[in-house]
Amino acid sequence: MRTYISASIIAVALLIGTFVLAGAYKYKYKDKKRIIVTGLAEKDFVSDLIVWNCNYNKKSMDLREAYAALKKDENAIRQYLTEKGLKENEMIFSSVNINKEFEYSYSNTGQLSSTTFAGYNLVQTVKIESKNISLVEKVSREITGLIEMGIELNSNAPEYYYSRLSELKIDLLSKASKDAKDRAESIAENAGSSLGELKYANMGVFQITGKNSNENFSYGGTFNTSSKNKTASITLRTEYAID
Repeated sequence: MRTYISASIIAVALLIGTFVLAGAYKYKYKDKKRIIVTGLAEKDFVSDLIVWNCNYNKKSMDLREAYAALKKDENAIRQYLTEKGLKENEMIFSSVNINKEFEYSYSNTGQLSSTTFAGYNLVQTVKIESKNISLVEKVSREITGLIEMGIELNSNAPEYYYSRLSELKIDLLSKASKDAKDRAESIAENAGSSLGELKYANMGVFQITGKNSNENFSYGGTFNTSSKNKTASITLRTEYAID
């Protein structure tokens, strides 16, 4: 009798174990039935902010003389830009950078033989930030007017930015998500299945390139500032379950 009961218990245990293992295998197999797709979204836009950087300097053996000449140039530059239509709050003049310059003499063997003070070189920068892109572009091209006044203004190329970048990114993410879902649904339908719930989503690289340019995409993301007309793109990697 004891042998019969023990055999029965073992048989029941084996049967339960078989069902458990079968269910676990089925769940594991079902869980692996997923579709991995990457959605893409792009949008062309026009920059709404321009940044233009310039610098100028004055040299003199006397520090006060160099500083006075530099401030004279600052006032002339400020007046010139104002007359061209730029506003005071669009101009940012930096603090003065004072550099001591030296002349070095060397012996025939190449060793330093003497050091002579050559004067002070004072450098100041002016940064223009404006929403009036066309005006700043025009002024930056006509800066030769200052050269005629004896002011050597070193001008950098204007840079272009977009002030509503966060809104743009959210819009692109929404479109990339829809694109990914459409791709997944197409794959599932062609495979004779139906798309299940979203299991995973991860935002890819956010890129901003010049419109119709041949700029290379980078792993860390490209952020173009040289073009007024730009193209933004974003990718979204997703995993969907298959029912």
